[in-house]
Amino acid sequence: MRQEVLRAFQFALDPTPGQVEALTRHAGAARWAFNHALGMKVAAHQQWRREVQALVGQGVPEAEARKKVRVPAPSKPQIQKHLNQIKGDSRTGGLPEGVYGPERPCPWWHEVNTYAFQSAFIDADRAWKNWLDSLRGARAGRRVGYPRFKKKGRAREAFRLHHNVKRPAIRLESYRRLLLPRIGSVRLHESAKRLGRLIGRGDAVVQSVTVSRAGHRWYASVLCKVTTDLPDQPTRRQRQRGRVGVDLGVKHLAVLSQPLEPDDAVTAFVTNPRHVRKAEHRLVKAQRALARTQKGSARRDKVRRRVARLHHEVAVRRSTVLHALTKQLATRFAEVAVEDLNVAGMTRTARGTVDKPSRRVRQKAGLNRAILDAAPGELRRQLTYKTCWYGSTLAVLDRWFPSSKTCSACGWQNPRLTLADRTFHCTNCTLAIDRDLNAARNIAAHAVPVDRPVAPGRGETQNARGAPVRPPGPRARRQEAMKREDTSPPRPVPPQRSDPPTLFTHNHIGHEMAKQV
Repeated sequence: MRQEVLRAFQFALDPTPGQVEALTRHAGAARWAFNHALGMKVAAHQQWRREVQALVGQGVPEAEARKKVRVPAPSKPQIQKHLNQIKGDSRTGGLPEGVYGPERPCPWWHEVNTYAFQSAFIDADRAWKNWLDSLRGARAGRRVGYPRFKKKGRAREAFRLHHNVKRPAIRLESYRRLLLPRIGSVRLHESAKRLGRLIGRGDAVVQSVTVSRAGHRWYASVLCKVTTDLPDQPTRRQRQRGRVGVDLGVKHLAVLSQPLEPDDAVTAFVTNPRHVRKAEHRLVKAQRALARTQKGSARRDKVRRRVARLHHEVAVRRSTVLHALTKQLATRFAEVAVEDLNVAGMTRTARGTVDKPSRRVRQKAGLNRAILDAAPGELRRQLTYKTCWYGSTLAVLDRWFPSSKTCSACGWQNPRLTLADRTFHCTNCTLAIDRDLNAARNIAAHAVPVDRPVAPGRGETQNARGAPVRPPGPRARRQEAMKREDTSPPRPVPPQRSDPPTLFTHNHIGHEMAKQV
């Protein structure tokens, strides 16, 4: 089925020193524009709070006062128009006295592309809307906090440039060069032949490019509207292999119910590369050197870049392994079954409180580090869209199903199975099998196919934190570290505020957050 989807093509850049300076300037301009837009929204929000408090002081009930006060939050058009009226220009010489001080703000605006400002204003609107939607329960996932300002040195250096159809300024000059407005022709580390051929055939149209810095490298993510054929059913080879169950873990990155290669049992156990452990020695030395430096010194900045480079190399290696594994699973099998893991809950700290300190905190911290290094949530996210790309289907097992404690042959349960028991012994049918392989077979047998998400680029897909309703089924009485497998009912949801404040549309200021932020 031929349809239009949004796909991003990421390339590592090889800029010249002058181009690095221009990229940094654009990233700084985007950060300033985001903070400027957010500052105007926060100022309006504070004005709304003051007016509400004034009415409450006059004896008006708080709920009624919130309904009466209307202070519109400025959106992108208003913010951009206001900035155009007050901004200065360093090319005109003596700047008149402005609104925010002796000089008008942003006198260097002409040195960067205008889309760096506009995209930052859009990001500020999205951050504000996400906060409001999360506050009123209209957004899935964990609660989004109050938008924060971006600080230089801590926020990610990035900016986004949109493509102008009438005057195309973002294009491939060759397979190894990308033309960016105001920056020039930047050399690419790898070939862009695949994207170039799609554009040449008319199957891809550039929408925007997001330039970001990670570690010691700059990357360009070119977002394109691609016309492609998305298969609506698996191939004959995929149908022959059928369904595969994937048990994610720490000892092995993944254990499959059937091997990747037919008649090769070794490929059923995917080795965990343990990227953080391999780089731990160099990371410890670099971070110790960073701790000995003085804040604000040139040496600290040098060591900080070294630490950032090491962390970036670990992230690249992890991403490479996960992309290779998920593509093999999506292309070789008709259906991929995984567990619905609560990664945020599994990696929650065990530090406890001052009154009730926890035990074995260091051991739990090491386990959390190993789970995050395996990145089960990212693997689930990649499978969600890659199964749509290659005609396969994703099936999810409910997180309450005791896959490790249930015999995959007869269904008998061993509620006393612990993490130290690496082999599952069934006393009913005398089956002896590796516990992870047993769990993978249970996942393949009991996972339920999920509805296909909207075509990639057309909407938001389910994230790895989604928690379906707990269905009736076999349960055990103990709890494991990787997921809950007990017979006790789920914990009740803590009660919310009995009188939530009135919500406005996202064109107006949100409600009071003094008691929640």
